[in-house]
Amino acid sequence: MVAGLLFLAFAYFAVGQAAATRNGAQTAADAAALAAAQDVRDQMYDGFLEAVEAEEAWEDWLGGGGLTDVDEGAACAQAADFAARNNSTADPCECSESECTVAVRTDYTIGKSIVPGTESTHGEADATAVVEPRCRVETGDTDSIEFSCDGEDWIIDPGELDDPDVLPEAADLFSVYLSE
Repeated sequence: MVAGLLFLAFAYFAVGQAAATRNGAQTAADAAALAAAQDVRDQMYDGFLEAVEAEEAWEDWLGGGGLTDVDEGAACAQAADFAARNNSTADPCECSESECTVAVRTDYTIGKSIVPGTESTHGEADATAVVEPRCRVETGDTDSIEFSCDGEDWIIDPGELDDPDVLPEAADLFSVYLSE
């Protein structure tokens, strides 16, 4: 009976090791996807500021449609960095202007246990982070730029773009969150 209880204890320990490795992989995937999506958000924000300065169609940027060519390499480099901080490798990583999906594999294994083969089993997980516009463009015939983001009204005079106090932050314009 003692042998049976001991075996059961080791089995629970093995399940715990597997769960901890899986949770570590999911944490790495979540962090990597959020980092990549935040980089996309920053690209959209930079494009918005450039469009405002050039007096181009800044409205497209606020609606999420301005970024037609995502620098996926930069976004995925952020994903790889955050995966590495969690002892994992990000591959593959795919980003569009509205979301980033990242799969990770832990650099460590479940480890030795009473379950054969676990010493070479890595944790794997994936996550998707969404980049979503928060703003609604105000229509009018003014020279200033007017829009509302989650109930906060913004009025920007194009001549004041050098003043950081009048500009919203990227997080004011776009939200980033995990979808899965």
